Amino acid sequence: MKTLRFHYHMELSFSEPVHSHVYTLKCLPVTGAAQRIETCAYQISPAGRVREGRDSFGNRMLYGTVEEEHSLFTVDVNGTAVTDITAPCEEQERADCSVYRYQTSLTRPGERIRALFADCRGRAADLSFRDKMRVYTEAVHESLRYEKGVTDINTAAEDALALGRGVCQDYSHILLSLCREERTPARYVVGMLMGEGESHAWVEVYDGGRWLGFDPTNNVAVEDGHIKISHGRDYRDCSINRGVFTGQARQRQSILVEVTET
Repeated sequence: MKTLRFHYHMELSFSEPVHSHVYTLKCLPVTGAAQRIETCAYQISPAGRVREGRDSFGNRMLYGTVEEEHSLFTVDVNGTAVTDITAPCEEQERADCSVYRYQTSLTRPGERIRALFADCRGRAADLSFRDKMRVYTEAVHESLRYEKGVTDINTAAEDALALGRGVCQDYSHILLSLCREERTPARYVVGMLMGEGESHAWVEVYDGGRWLGFDPTNNVAVEDGHIKISHGRDYRDCSINRGVFTGQARQRQSILVEVTET
């Protein structure tokens, strides 16, 4: 168990002023089986009209509109979380796990993923569920080299595996695809790690009584240094920022995350 202090900063910069900016944000961590959010406050600039809600997966959302012209849009979230990966999952999470058994357009396997799955299944045939997932996690980790800029938010798991390079989103989509090939419920997770950097993605798989986290980018099982923000079937369910605006500007998004133990 850990008590963690977190700061999440997202910045959207526009090449020229925009207005009538309508947005949906998923950057607020939610209390669940493995974590308790003790404090959480956010600040948005320009503020505009802001409301809070939840999506169909239970993720917290901020949605609003900024009518005034602006060239910079920022979101800051600060709070504390108590994490405990040993806690059993809630009844509702057990009831809803079936939706995570099925492939999506981003995780649908092709020849390369099916070959990787066959190899993993052979090596993990006599192992416990947790150890089998470690085999899958390690196989994904060894199949890709971490490199920014070679994939994007629309890159499917099969294409990333063929390329052999990618970022945490790609590692997670490939692991999801492997799990779902044997109908193991598995979901995409966005969150924060101890230290300083960007937001991160990993996978949770359902093992009867709880969801177990595995981080194929770092080739580790998720521990109490991970803070979860959202989960869904793939990246698209967990997109941190979506919106439209009036104007011809180009936009650039940057994210900075800081997590420290108290």
